[in-house]
Amino acid sequence: MLETLFPREQVRRALTFATMAAALANGLFYSVSALYFTLVIGLSATSVGLGLTIAGGVGVAASYAGGALSDRFGPDRVQVVATGLQGLALLAYVFASDMTSFVVTACVAVGARAVLGTAKTTLQARWFVGPERVDVRARLRVVTNVFMGLGTCLAAGALVIDTPGAYQATMVGVGVGNLLAVIPLLGLRGRVVGLAEGLRPTRGRRAGDASRGRSPLMDRTYLASVALNSLLAMQFSIQNIGIPLWIAHHTDAPVVMVSVLMVTNTVLVSLLQIRAARGTHDIRTAGRVVRRGSLLLGAGCLLYAVSGQVGAVLAIVFLVLAELASTFAEISTEAGGWGLAFELADPKSVGAYQGVAATGYSVSAMLGPLVITATAIAHGTAGWFLLGGVFVVAGCLVSLVATRAAAERVSDDVGLTV
Repeated sequence: MLETLFPREQVRRALTFATMAAALANGLFYSVSALYFTLVIGLSATSVGLGLTIAGGVGVAASYAGGALSDRFGPDRVQVVATGLQGLALLAYVFASDMTSFVVTACVAVGARAVLGTAKTTLQARWFVGPERVDVRARLRVVTNVFMGLGTCLAAGALVIDTPGAYQATMVGVGVGNLLAVIPLLGLRGRVVGLAEGLRPTRGRRAGDASRGRSPLMDRTYLASVALNSLLAMQFSIQNIGIPLWIAHHTDAPVVMVSVLMVTNTVLVSLLQIRAARGTHDIRTAGRVVRRGSLLLGAGCLLYAVSGQVGAVLAIVFLVLAELASTFAEISTEAGGWGLAFELADPKSVGAYQGVAATGYSVSAMLGPLVITATAIAHGTAGWFLLGGVFVVAGCLVSLVATRAAAERVSDDVGLTV
């Protein structure tokens, strides 16, 4: 954990400290934003939903654009600019007073966050190699979980005070926190030998040569992997949207179980994500890990369904079991998905490939709430069974894609040797 929070290597350290500041601010934001938009700005819940959906569409396009920008200007530079722009946009929420200003601000904030996410993964893909990539990605996810949790705790003060002034002050803190995330990234290019080229000197081409690589839009294997893993990523909408609605309206369990399950998820991910990522730099292993995670996810969906058919005590038991299965599934599918996103990418156009991967996740985040509410929440047991079946099929197909890709790579290597 000490190495996770205070890494010795400079690029890791810069990414970690930037992630700490941003995650702390985001924990504040997610805790108070809905109340701020409705109580302070004065928007209806429907207007907030519409505005965030529009912003989500901008985020999808920005995720893809972030890859091209990273290949053109360097992912470290793009990350600095996008982080600063996101911080300024979040500060601008304090001055939003109507639907138009809210939507414009949300589009800039979400778009900048999407570009930032792509640039961040591109930097990891270019600078780190082999198992380092998934290890760094896993450690940054742990940092994100821990500091978002801390941010959520800090937001309790504003929630207790429950005044417009308290919410405005919190939103200022959100913007400032994201701006502080820029500081660890400043001058990184000058401090780290080889980063000016966008990748380690031993790995060959300069960032400017990235456009010579294959387009990910012509890579059917990569597109299939991204599409299937993005389908699996809709599980996050179960955690954020599905579970609260299911517990409150479809089970006899107390609503406080929402918090219990959220804490359980956060703790387990923080403890186990790094271990789960080990070995997923191997394509076959990554595929098997995703398949295993999808089976657990399917089991979790079945357990959630059962929790709505029993009394309060058994509902609590099944909800806890479902959360355990779903959390282990999340840890596995994420670890395997990262490995495939890194290892199946053409090293000559890393930014473009990571942009496609980030776009898939953005689409999943945008459509996930609709899919979850239209299946599990609207149709109960049948909906959960459908979701579980879709997740299992998607995970098995990911494993098949990974197995074929690994076999083709071995064949190509043999051909080059001959």
